Amino acid sequence: MQWFPLCKQARAETGDRMLVFRARQLIRIFFTGAVAAVVVAGAVQAGEAGPLKNLYHPEQVSAHVYVIHGPTETPNPANQGFMNNPGFVLTEEGVVVIDPGSSVQIGRMVVAQIETVTDMPIVATIATHIHGDHWLANQAILERYPEAKMYAHPDLIERARSGEADAWLDLLMRLTDGATEGTVAMIPDLPLEDGDILKFGEIEFSIHHRGQAHTHSDIALVMQPDNIMFTGDLVTNERLGRMDEGHFSGLVETLDYLSSIAPDVVVPGHGQTGNVSIIEDSRRLHHLIYQTIKQKFDEGLSDFEIKPFVVEQLDGFRTWTGFDDGIGRMISQGYLEVEEDSF
Repeated sequence: MQWFPLCKQARAETGDRMLVFRARQLIRIFFTGAVAAVVVAGAVQAGEAGPLKNLYHPEQVSAHVYVIHGPTETPNPANQGFMNNPGFVLTEEGVVVIDPGSSVQIGRMVVAQIETVTDMPIVATIATHIHGDHWLANQAILERYPEAKMYAHPDLIERARSGEADAWLDLLMRLTDGATEGTVAMIPDLPLEDGDILKFGEIEFSIHHRGQAHTHSDIALVMQPDNIMFTGDLVTNERLGRMDEGHFSGLVETLDYLSSIAPDVVVPGHGQTGNVSIIEDSRRLHHLIYQTIKQKFDEGLSDFEIKPFVVEQLDGFRTWTGFDDGIGRMISQGYLEVEEDSF
């Protein structure tokens, strides 16, 4: 698609996210107008996929916080790429959105649902980690509220600018058969580090980053006064996550730390909102995987030979979404980590 090189050049030359956004919008308008006159097999080509087919409604989980719980399966044509938990917090200054989703279509849905709850503007978005299913919907936020600020860990910002944003755009297009077409990567530009505090009126977010865990860029946010924790994919509820960029020992240590904070409500990256017990479930899952792999590695078994022993230990997790498809990959990743730790 010819507009991508222009946008990359604009971002490189100016670093101005709105310039990039408007450049792509102008090119898309031109492109769509040009092809509108061309009829192929009775259909007009378009540069953007249609809106979401299904409606998803926000659930209030505290005095200030709402969550739109997405489906728990991986991105596919049926869910049109929607599979995370966009959350939003009402403050005196406006609305803060955490992980708005994976496409412009999803972001527009999120904006529309927020506007059924409040007429306050969206003033900020916060991305919990690099995976694009959590933040590529930023485009829709800026489309409606161009002054909104966009925050993330510095590792996310760097990796997204270095090509991972485009990789996620391509991946979501393939997985959804084009349902995310038209999405533009509006990369956060305001860094958040461990120990930072964000304040919006009476609402305060404390930022927690403990190193490589699910990815290198994970942040958890604790919102006060409601004592609610947003974990991103550090925690998933009844859904097996991925560890391709993760570190089992680091994740277990991070989850121990998050449990010690004792939040009243925990909003996971995927699955239903719960309490601190869902942090403990994720901790137990990853600890069992790593410890079983380590034990069998020390006995001289290969990762393939180890799989049945891991699955046996995880009997209580076998009903989680994605378990059958994902446990083999997690074991392979864990095996490499154990192997590295053995040197």
